[in-house]
Amino acid sequence: MQTVVLQPIGVVQGGRGEPVDDDWGESRARIELDAARFTAEALAGLDSFSHAEIVFVFDRVGEDQVVTGARHPRGNADWPKVGIFAQRGKNRPSRIGVSVCRILAVEGTALVVQGLDAIDGTPVLDIKPVMTGFLPRGDVLEPAWAREIMERYW
Repeated sequence: MQTVVLQPIGVVQGGRGEPVDDDWGESRARIELDAARFTAEALAGLDSFSHAEIVFVFDRVGEDQVVTGARHPRGNADWPKVGIFAQRGKNRPSRIGVSVCRILAVEGTALVVQGLDAIDGTPVLDIKPVMTGFLPRGDVLEPAWAREIMERYW
């Protein structure tokens, strides 16, 4: 299997300091681009979108915490045991997280967002505008346990 090395484009500043499971909806943070690689031009036009998809690294998850098989989401035995790729937990093999957040402002080389479920100091791999053409086509299906997890997440 090929090894892939990614260099973060920036870092999360502010917001939460700890990866608590719920109530991320009001969390506000800045994503500060790496000034050695980017100028404000890299974010030009992003302020005309309402939302951005942020790709980041769960950098505080150690190799010994990574799950490669099945587990109960959040360790809750009331929910079915499902494979790591059937859930969005941080203990994934790639340690990559993705979050869709509201864009509040673009300030030079910084993007200010609301609802980012990454913590202060998290490396950011990419920023993508949310475009309706990339949203799911057709019905989105999910099991009841997944809806239960999300009831208090935002």
